[in-house]
Amino acid sequence: MTASPRLAPDTSMGAVTLDVADLDAMTAYYRDGVGLEVLTTQHARDGEPAMATLGRTRRDADGGAAAGIPLVVLRHAPTLRHAGPREAGLFHTAILFETQAALAAAVATVAQRHPGTFTGSSDHLVSQAFYFDDPEGNGVELYWDRDRTEWSWTHGQVEMSTLYLDPNAFLQQHLTEAALAEHASAPAVIGHVHLSVGDVATAKRFYVDELGFDLTTSYGGQAIFVSAGGYHHHMAMNVWRSQGAGRRQPALGLGRVDIVLPHTDEIGALGERLGHFGHEVRDDGRTVHVDDPWGNLLRVTVAPSA
Repeated sequence: MTASPRLAPDTSMGAVTLDVADLDAMTAYYRDGVGLEVLTTQHARDGEPAMATLGRTRRDADGGAAAGIPLVVLRHAPTLRHAGPREAGLFHTAILFETQAALAAAVATVAQRHPGTFTGSSDHLVSQAFYFDDPEGNGVELYWDRDRTEWSWTHGQVEMSTLYLDPNAFLQQHLTEAALAEHASAPAVIGHVHLSVGDVATAKRFYVDELGFDLTTSYGGQAIFVSAGGYHHHMAMNVWRSQGAGRRQPALGLGRVDIVLPHTDEIGALGERLGHFGHEVRDDGRTVHVDDPWGNLLRVTVAPSA
């Protein structure tokens, strides 16, 4: 097999699809709290579920609206059950803001409009992060990255930690009226996606050895962090509450994780590589679908400009 075993350095994360019981309540959380724009809505028809796609509108050079960039897709699935607390699936969706002021505005707005959903905050050395649970229990991280020149790498692994971050002090220092006014339009992307899995060794084999991410740091047999292009992590997998979990059964929560490659020819190489390792791959030339060992669906696509 001649295909490169690594994902391209310009790989990024795309939208996260969630299967939800209450589409209106979940849309309100991500729209009115997190501050995402509703890009499209779809009513249930012809066997297709109702959906809401939220994200950001990309602007052209003249400042006009060019295209919507989906970040969170909510798919109405009221007949599904809630997943058990120890099952594999989503740990959190992490939304990355460009400035501390924009992050502060998002944190303050979620805390004000959806009180009781805040679960914690941490300084990870590479980033500052605030954690929430959405109305159906899906983890949400809102964060800001320090400049890459401030990250410390040792023997190929990035130094990360979990240090105390006072949320009130952060808001006092960074929250501004201007940032609140721009909350719904401040640049934001899916920075990373963190999964709950059954065991770390299997996660490393699939996400690093087969899919092609690079391992950036690990915490014993508890968690691994992986990325492309030297980012601190595009994805992470832990067993903190899911040790020994098997393949997922249909349930509310994570529906799909999108990964975006920069060039069309890399789709074919990835499909070939995953097929070589025995995975059932759905490949139409521009999109690859594959399940990880716990049944978490990954869709690998190509950047719109490719």
